[in-house]
This record gives sequence, structure tokens and C-alpha cells, in this order.
Amino acid sequence: MAASLLFGVFFCVFSVGVGLWVICNHFVTAHIPAGVSQPLKLRVLDCLFQLLFTWGMIFEKLRICSMPTFIRFLHDLMPLKEDPDVMVTDLRFGTIPVKLYQPKASSCTLRPGIVFYHGGGGIIGSLKTHHKICCRLSKESGSVVLSVGYRMVPQHKSPTLVKDCIAATIHFLKSLDKYSVDPARVVVAGESAGGGIAAIICQQIMDHPDLPKIRAQILIYAVLQLMDFQLPSSQQNKNVPLLREDFIFYCCLNYLDINSSWRSTILKRAHLPAKVWEKYEKWLGPENIPERFKKRGYRQVSPAPLNEAAYLETNVVLDVMNSPLIAEDEVMSQLPEACIVSCEYDFLRDDSLLYKKRLEDSGVSVTWYHVEDGFHGVFNTLDMGYFQFPSSTKILNAIVDFLKKL
Repeated sequence: MAASLLFGVFFCVFSVGVGLWVICNHFVTAHIPAGVSQPLKLRVLDCLFQLLFTWGMIFEKLRICSMPTFIRFLHDLMPLKEDPDVMVTDLRFGTIPVKLYQPKASSCTLRPGIVFYHGGGGIIGSLKTHHKICCRLSKESGSVVLSVGYRMVPQHKSPTLVKDCIAATIHFLKSLDKYSVDPARVVVAGESAGGGIAAIICQQIMDHPDLPKIRAQILIYAVLQLMDFQLPSSQQNKNVPLLREDFIFYCCLNYLDINSSWRSTILKRAHLPAKVWEKYEKWLGPENIPERFKKRGYRQVSPAPLNEAAYLETNVVLDVMNSPLIAEDEVMSQLPEACIVSCEYDFLRDDSLLYKKRLEDSGVSVTWYHVEDGFHGVFNTLDMGYFQFPSSTKILNAIVDFLKKL
């Protein structure tokens, strides 16, 4: 009894200590730009996220469970709020869990279809975390939405996540009659890592003669390349919540199964040969990014001498299944029109700007919505009560407006 009481006291004191450390660390390391609306709300949200991340890392160090497993366990405890206007069905396409969202209102015509891939860097995120987004998308656009629950890190590395999404998408495209979906109006969509998956899927299945053509792609602050982490937005926003440099490296290196010791080499741009940088300079070079996005500070980093050992392990970043931004021009020119959402205070902002330019240069129509006060993850605050930011609703409205014009 005394031992249990002692352990309980220790755990309480330790928990308070962890909380205080997280708060102190936030105020020392986090950068909240002046242009962000409701900065106090973002600080609280970041502290909560960092608290979960810290506890996850503690459990990982103690070998109780991995950090992603801990956070996904908490995801599974989330209650799901039902929308009276949307019918939600849990299905499995083979072994892949999916959620199907269908408006309950009757329709005399076939509905548009949206295949949605959640974000989280392959580390966090689930069908539950994006349930509200999919409900709102279905309800407000009158679309049938399929949300894909792909397998994630640490149990599954690249390219398992993308392959799961491709398999689920193909299954859906072959079953459109069953769900009363118009084959001429099927859209792929995703946010963060899910946006990158949407872009990859457009490239990978565009030549399938037995499948309906994807009508459009919706990329919400998407991860579109894993080569260069010294773009202007990377430098300007590396300490801006909710996607800091530390977390994006944790996600990318775990997803690609690259040793974390190569982080400094990657930041020096010494992980790829000079000929590779020269080849892709025409697409990744800073001259492709409008000058107004460099005003908050940018220092061009020239590649350091090649580290051969690093190249052998990191050259997977050159696979278009990981970096769809570097697909060849003939692929880009065949892609469907796009709706691209970017946020000013996002580490990944310039991925969207570069992809937008590549598509436009290839003759692909692009609708671009830039959130001037936005940060990475802001769309996920939709319907989060106190933690909702006004820009989340603006993003939803922009996407719904794009969908209704297809």
C-alpha cells in the first residue's frame, strides 16, 4: 500500500514536471509570428501537442511503446460526433479500413466523389482525427467522401502508406456505381502528408485505361518533396507550430527508414550529388518562388561536398513516390486540374508554391488559395470548439466552392 502511494505521488510530481518543462520549452523555442491571428490559442494548442509528443517519447525511451503508437492509442479514444445530415459507414477494402460519408439528402443525379487521405506524416492522424473534416466536406459539397485508413510508421515504412492508398482508390473507382458516384467527377484530396499522397496517386494511376479519370486534385499544405529543407519557408517557419523542423525530420526519417544521424548532413544539402541539385534546380531553385515570400528572411544554402554514405541511404528521396514535385514534364502535363491551399506560416509553404508553378508551366489549371495568417495544421481545427481558427472555415469554403464549379 505504501509503495503504491509512493508511486502515485512520484507519478503526479513527474507529470507536473513534464508539463512545466513543455510550457517552458514552448516559450523558449516556439516562434509565433505577428501575423497569426489568435496567438494565445496557438500557444495553448502547441503546448498540448508538445505534451502528447513528449509523453510519447518518454514511453518510447522506456520501451513501453513507440511515440506514434501512444498518440494513435489516444486517437482511438476520441468520441465521434454524428452529423444528422451525413450517413457514415465503416468498411474494409480488403485489409484497408475506410470510412464512407454520404449525404442523407436525396439526389436525382449521381454525386461527386472525393477520396480523402489524412495527414500526420505517416506518424499520427487517423480516420477519427479527420472525421469532422470529411463530414463537413460531404455535407457542404454534396459529395460522397471516402476516407482511407492506411497503415503507418513505425510498423510500416515507405512505400506501404502510398500503396494502401492506391489500392483503396482503385477499389473505389471500380465500385462507383455501388455508391452512386459520377465517374466524371471523382476528386482526390488530402492535407499535409495526405496531400502528397493525393499528388502521387494522380501521377501513378493516370494511365490506367480501365479506370475513370481523376477529375481534380485538392492539395492542402501538402508534402511534395523530401529533398530540400532549406527553402525560404523552411528557414522562416522552422520553429512555428504546429509543424516544427524537429517534428518534420522525425516524420520523414522514420517514414523513409533513414537514420536520424543524417539530419545535419541533409540540412547542409550534402546528401545528394552536385549533378542531382543541378538537374532539379530548374524546379526547386529559389527563383521559382515569388520574391514576396522571401521578405521575412532567406539565406540561400549552397550544397556542401557530397557525403557518399549519406547519399546511399537517402537517395530514396529522389523517387517520385516520395517527391512527386520532381516528376518529369510529360507526367505533369497530363495531370488533372488542381486546387492548392498554402499557409504563410507553414514549413511546407514553398512545396505548394513550387508545385503550383510546375503545374501551371505544364499547362494545368490551378486554383490557388493562400491563407495569409495560416499555419500548418490549421484546417484540422475545424469544428474543434475553442481551438478552431477562422481560417479553417475559410479553407473549407474555398474547397467547397472549387468542388461545386467542377
